Amino acid sequence: MSFSMKLLFLAIVAGTLFSSVGTPAASAADRWPEWRGVDGQGHSAATGLPVQWSETEHVAWKVKVPGHGWSTPVVEEGMVWVTTAIDRPASPEDAKRRRQTTTNSQPLTISEFVSLRAVGIDLRTGALKHDIEVLNEVDPQMIHHENSYATPTPIIENGRLYCHYGPSGIACLDVVTGKVVWSNRTLRVLHENGPGSTPVLWNGLLFVHCDGIDQQYIVALDKATGEIAWKTDRTGELNENPQLQKSYATPLVTDVNGAPQVISPAADWLYGYHPETGHELWRLKYGQLGFSNAPRPVAGHGLLYICTGYMKSELLAVRLAGQGSAAQPSIAWRFKKQVPNVASPLLVGDELYFASDKGVATCIDAKTGEMHWAERIGSRFWASPVYADGRIYFLDRDATTTVIAPGTTFKKLAVNVLPGEMLAGAAVVDGAMILRTDEAVYRIGEAQSACDAASSESQALSR
Repeated sequence: MSFSMKLLFLAIVAGTLFSSVGTPAASAADRWPEWRGVDGQGHSAATGLPVQWSETEHVAWKVKVPGHGWSTPVVEEGMVWVTTAIDRPASPEDAKRRRQTTTNSQPLTISEFVSLRAVGIDLRTGALKHDIEVLNEVDPQMIHHENSYATPTPIIENGRLYCHYGPSGIACLDVVTGKVVWSNRTLRVLHENGPGSTPVLWNGLLFVHCDGIDQQYIVALDKATGEIAWKTDRTGELNENPQLQKSYATPLVTDVNGAPQVISPAADWLYGYHPETGHELWRLKYGQLGFSNAPRPVAGHGLLYICTGYMKSELLAVRLAGQGSAAQPSIAWRFKKQVPNVASPLLVGDELYFASDKGVATCIDAKTGEMHWAERIGSRFWASPVYADGRIYFLDRDATTTVIAPGTTFKKLAVNVLPGEMLAGAAVVDGAMILRTDEAVYRIGEAQSACDAASSESQALSR
């Protein structure tokens, strides 16, 4: 058994008690259906991936996408999909008027109109095949100037693309016909910093976090119609300051002692819900202030790993003790150094890896929380790392990807630089990484890769 296959085996064993449900653990390596991949944990079974690249090396194609967005690419049936937004700035007078209506002190983008779109790119050739307006909105909410109107990652399943644009709406697109099957624009919480939370698909339901400064709840939509199947208000007491009541995290559906639960991080609290009814099974207070949290939970070794968010982010290992789906949780250990506010942690074997907003990557023991190493590898990490082909890829905001070998000793394999900024995560399929910067979407990998070897004469760079 190769070293990379041993690590993959260890990662699967680590998730025996807590495993992501709703998608198979060992899916085909040519799909990347949602944020953080098939298992929602940042793992890929893909092989033949590059270790080194640059703007001029190992780029099979590069495509500029209209508009602006930070959603991670998703891949199905040889097509890469991203969401994007084209907005028209508000006039200086209108922007000033609207700015006076908020207590948010952050630098904001204020627009008078936004076109919310889905873009499809041929995985093999890089040809831009689709540019579809899914929704549009007059006077959309203000967003943080570093955010976009198209930050949540879409979900692709059997020719249906589920596109979420936060308070501006969620819609289902038939990627064959290019028609919007349904849309729901009722989930209108006030975020002010823009959309961030990505939906999760499970057994015909789409779970959506709606944690704003005005109201906080989780909702399940029928994936066939977009209608609300259930809606549950958050019950934990929050900080009196409305700006500290919001959250941008993404849920995780896991099996807990044989029963599925929706694990749902929000401001100040972690919740567990019954996925079919939305009944709150339990809630756990972080023990300190935590809000505007964006990372997705990671599960393994009978533990849940949660990042608490802004102010002073901590990584909590949460144990759900006892039997049955309503088991009450407890905090097994805490880790407090260089924990990310935005990027999710990554579990590989017995180790947890994460990179902070200040450029420091850390490896800790997943069972005890003891630190193995911490190294400065960049400037500011927002995209979540991925594990593929026996390696870990950390994506910095300055479009630099640092590749390391998993292990309790730090081993850097390569540092790869592209132009622009990179806040979106990677999509990983056999022979290729799909990366998105503010300038373009790239296919990184040899043009003659496993998934397109049959069409080698068509594989010129698309610039």
